[in-house]
Amino acid sequence: MNILNQLLHHGMTVYALVGQSGTGKSFRAKLITQKYGLTAIIDDGLLIEDDKILAGKSAKHEKTYMGAVRVALFDDKEHRDSVARVLQKNKIKRILLLGTSEKMVQKIAMRLQLPPPEKIIKIEDIASREDIEKAIRSRQIEGKHVIPVPAIEVQKSYPQIFYNAMHDVLSRGWRMLSRKGSLSEKSIVTPEFSKKGRTEISEAALTQMTLHCVHELDSQIHVKKLAIKTDRSGYRLIITIDVPFGKQLTGLIHSLQNYIIDNIERITGILIEEVSIIIDKISVPEGSTGN
Repeated sequence: MNILNQLLHHGMTVYALVGQSGTGKSFRAKLITQKYGLTAIIDDGLLIEDDKILAGKSAKHEKTYMGAVRVALFDDKEHRDSVARVLQKNKIKRILLLGTSEKMVQKIAMRLQLPPPEKIIKIEDIASREDIEKAIRSRQIEGKHVIPVPAIEVQKSYPQIFYNAMHDVLSRGWRMLSRKGSLSEKSIVTPEFSKKGRTEISEAALTQMTLHCVHELDSQIHVKKLAIKTDRSGYRLIITIDVPFGKQLTGLIHSLQNYIIDNIERITGILIEEVSIIIDKISVPEGSTGN
C-alpha cells in the first residue's frame, strides 16, 4: 500500500466542504467542484466523477445511523481500499471531500491515503442562514437526503433507496463559473435509517466505554472526573485523571487520547471530536518522599 500511497499523493489537490448534517453540503457540492475546477467528490462513502458513481458504497443504503456513519468514514478496510484503487486507476488529481467537521474530512483523507485538504470551505461561507435552516428542517421533518448525481445513476446502483430527481438551476454568480451549463441534476433519497430515527449514545454508556478504555490501556490511571459535551458534529470528552509518579506524561497522554478515540469510534461509529486530558495529581508511592 506504500506505493499506492505515494501515487495518490503525487500532484493531488484536495478540497473539503464541511458543515453539520442536513445543512445542504451534498446539494452544493457540484457548485464547489465547478468553481474550483475539481473533478471528483467523496460524499457519504461514494466516489463520484462526472455525475457517475465510480466506487464505494452509499451510507444512505445502511439500515442504521451508526452503520451509515461507519460507511461515511470508510471504517471498513475493503471499502476504503477499493475506493483508493479507483482513485489511482482513474488518475484523479482534484477532489472534494464532504464531511460534518474538519476532523471528519481529515480522517477520510487519511483513510483514503490522500493528502490533507489544502482548502476547507464551511457551508456558512456559501449558503445563507435561511437556506441552511430550510435544509435542516427538510432533513429533520421529512428525512430527505441529497446525492449529487442524476436520479438514473442512483436508481441503477441503489434502486431500493431511489426517491426522485431534482433539477437545480444555478444562480447567476455560480452559472458563470460552470463549465457544463447552468442546469444540474441531483437525487433526493430517503434512507432506511431516516425512517427509523437516529440512534445516539447516552452519556452513561459513553462514560462506561471511556473508563474501560482507560483501565485497559493502563490500570494505574485513576479517572477522577469525566465531562461529555456533544453537538451535531460529534462528542468531546474532558477527562481529569491522577497518574502514578514516574510515568512519561507526554507519551502517556498521546497514547490515551488515541486509544480512547480509536476504540470508541470503531465500536460505536460515533465521531469523537476531541479528548482533553487534565492531570490533577501525580501520586507518589507510599514510603517515598518523591525526591
